[in-house]
Amino acid sequence: MSLDPIHLSRLQFAVTVMFHYLFPPLTIGMGVVLVYLEGMYLKTREPVYESAARFWTSLFAVTFAMGVATGIVMEFEFGTNWARYSRFVGDVFGSALAAEGIFAFFLESGFLAVLVFGWDRVTPGFHFLATCMVSLGSMFSAVWIIVANSWQQTPAGHRIATHVVNGLPVTRAETADLLQVIFNPSTMDRLVHTLIGAWVLGSFFVMSISAWYLLKGRHEDFARRSFTGALLFATVASLAAALSGHVNGEMVARWQPAKLAAFEGHFNTGRGDLTLFGIPDEARRRVDFAPAIPGGLSFLAESDFNATVIGLDKIPRQYWPPVTASYMTFHLMVILGVGFIGLTLLASWLRWRGKLFQQRWLLRVFVFAVAGPVLANELGWAAAEVGRQPWIIHPGVVRDAGGKPALDAAGMIQYKLEEGLLTRDAVSENVKGGEVLASMILFGAVYGLLLLVWLFVLNDKIQKGPQPVHAAAHTTTEGLLDVTSGRTLHRESMSEAKDEEEEEN
Repeated sequence: MSLDPIHLSRLQFAVTVMFHYLFPPLTIGMGVVLVYLEGMYLKTREPVYESAARFWTSLFAVTFAMGVATGIVMEFEFGTNWARYSRFVGDVFGSALAAEGIFAFFLESGFLAVLVFGWDRVTPGFHFLATCMVSLGSMFSAVWIIVANSWQQTPAGHRIATHVVNGLPVTRAETADLLQVIFNPSTMDRLVHTLIGAWVLGSFFVMSISAWYLLKGRHEDFARRSFTGALLFATVASLAAALSGHVNGEMVARWQPAKLAAFEGHFNTGRGDLTLFGIPDEARRRVDFAPAIPGGLSFLAESDFNATVIGLDKIPRQYWPPVTASYMTFHLMVILGVGFIGLTLLASWLRWRGKLFQQRWLLRVFVFAVAGPVLANELGWAAAEVGRQPWIIHPGVVRDAGGKPALDAAGMIQYKLEEGLLTRDAVSENVKGGEVLASMILFGAVYGLLLLVWLFVLNDKIQKGPQPVHAAAHTTTEGLLDVTSGRTLHRESMSEAKDEEEEEN
């Protein structure tokens, strides 16, 4: 049996990325919720808000650890499975990954210790600062990852250079303008959409657990306040996702017309209808069973219902993305996004009328609704990556004086082929299919075990629930100074001094 290292390497990277991507969006979304809860505590001094913040912080910390553990693997895969790719993009891609580690990860992980262990050891104000820094660090980490990935989608700020290594020519992209690399044509649009997706996931996660507590009649005050704050955030984020999606549609139409055509099964150039759903038929170049909004794709791409949208008929056949996979992942993501809007608006209306928490059927929906944002984030990432194929580095499109794609004599879009890299040409020369398969099986077993551990720890913490917090349990500035001076004179440990201070209070 022949084991193709290209397809196996693609499958392995897809699995490891998608498993890893379960966790960063969740920590990004939960980080903002933590900032809200601690901010409310500082404003009101109601212990229930601190109790909520402590509880969600414990779940945040476990998820953060999973994200770190699963993210390391991908960097090794660049060298083991994708050596040609690494040589081509190393100068550009490496700078973004290094910046993520230096500026984002250290900020997030440094303050994480204060966030998790500093509740009774620092003042509430300083702990709130630590929470803000962790939340900011998680989003800042996403910035650099999106910069690197967006450069693969719409490269800018680089030059193509050829060097001789061991007597052989090696072509690579080298940074010419770092700011253009960072702010390449798709970075900001994709970053905003990614962050919004993470906020939707984090808020739905909080609402899911809160709804479960309400249905069980446990920790009801905590659950109501957590649910209310997360619902407000989820409603705003769900609406913002629709607006961001429209902006991204315009961006993709300009810079990656083949991807947009695959997303919508738009085979023939002309006015584009927006299909609600259907089944693409590549052989007949149509979408079957597809109710559509006339001119909807034209509006999405050009904000004009009658605008011409480039179809797959203008794309050389060898450069078509996988149409069915692109279409399905994109449309499922959109359908879920519309569902989030409807669900959060309904819940917000009921909350405004004071009837939300009496609707047990709706609370049951929210318990399981967290699966929707998880799936939507995975589908969005898959659509972006599959729609870029067959390129791993998408080349620029040759344009005319008016900025429109220039067509060749056969009426086809022309690519700047020297700027691109096909996925089939990016795999390591010496990697064998059997080696990739063996590592996939091993990583699959490890990842399966990690997932079970994560779910077990989450379930254990959720079953125990939030612990009550009393106002007297806080360390004052004076108390902290007393503890420090006592430790300096070796009279007592930090924890012993803290315990004595609480007993005195």
